[in-house]
Amino acid sequence: MDEHAPSGECCGSAAACVFAKALLARTAACELAQRSSLGEQELIVCGSPMARVDCATVAALLHERARFALRLPAPGRPLMHVHALRLQCGGLAALTEVMGGHADVHRLVAAAHERRGGLADLPWDRIVPTVAGWQPRRRAARRE
Repeated sequence: MDEHAPSGECCGSAAACVFAKALLARTAACELAQRSSLGEQELIVCGSPMARVDCATVAALLHERARFALRLPAPGRPLMHVHALRLQCGGLAALTEVMGGHADVHRLVAAAHERRGGLADLPWDRIVPTVAGWQPRRRAARRE
């Protein structure tokens, strides 16, 4: 079976990077990310199943804890692109701020897991306001 074949999963693969939108937006980097192309679509796949589980846990916790602040739909319902971007980019920016500057997603999540004893024990009262305040960069003005 082709690892990039469309399936019911996000981004077409069970190994797709959980924070792919943040990586594609160049607001984050990950040493385990493997980029490939399928036609005109750029795919990012996680190189470690265990790291992907940890990232999925962080993403689920971000969604759960920031749901009210971002006015997100119920779990299982699709997110608008801007909400997914805010969760991923803002969430990683908030984690970087709280954990002290790891630029790499894998290292950041591993440090959060190690220092706090568990991902659920992160200081969510400091993380959620940063996620809610994150804004995508503005497009450059068009020259005429």
